[in-house]
Amino acid sequence: MKALRALWRVVRATGHVLRGLWTIRTEFGRLTASQTELLVREWSRQMLRIMGVELVVRGDPPATGPLLVVANHMSWLDILVMNAGKPSRFVSKSDAKRWPLLGALITGAGTLYIERSNRRDAMRMVHHMAERLRERDIISIFPEGTTGDGRALLPFHANLFQAAISANAPILPVALRFLDSRTGAPHDAPVFVGDTTLLGSIWATLCADGVQVVVRYGEPQMPQGRDRRTWARDMQEEVARLLV
Repeated sequence: MKALRALWRVVRATGHVLRGLWTIRTEFGRLTASQTELLVREWSRQMLRIMGVELVVRGDPPATGPLLVVANHMSWLDILVMNAGKPSRFVSKSDAKRWPLLGALITGAGTLYIERSNRRDAMRMVHHMAERLRERDIISIFPEGTTGDGRALLPFHANLFQAAISANAPILPVALRFLDSRTGAPHDAPVFVGDTTLLGSIWATLCADGVQVVVRYGEPQMPQGRDRRTWARDMQEEVARLLV
């Protein structure tokens, strides 16, 4: 029965992705920023419902930018989850561009791609992010640089924090947790780590029961004279506190 339900979710999710791509191609160019944001948020929430994932938002999502949002990273679902809380422009590894269907979708939604192994590309991204922050954008990053198992944070890379310092913009810590709604224990189905393949993680999520994702917003902080490494350590501690 779980396999049949998962297949039905695949059919509905595929249709939802195709509708999303059609909307990006035909409507985004003529909508206001607030209209686009509403469409992205509602599309994301509907996709979570299709996949059987319950969204719980704690704290206050940001209303406007400029703002750099930093969050822990566990799953291929993380961008979708954060857009369901508050849509923003994401910085993602270039690998995500090649994900089947999802890659085209997040690219169409304005994701910025970075080659993390290329120092020159990282500097280019810092300058681009600072420009967007000066234009009052909300930009989201996963400073761990890769997915973790959700039980302990990986060290936060500090390079992209320089964009907020250069633009004198605040940083908002956000904590993501996938839980079993029946027990409150961590739910491993959506976790995309280790030898797990993308398709394997998607299938595990579609087959799972009781998946709940909790998005917890902290309080924005200004640089206050901190360099990027100090600020990255402070934000790692704050995200860890929000995960408790």
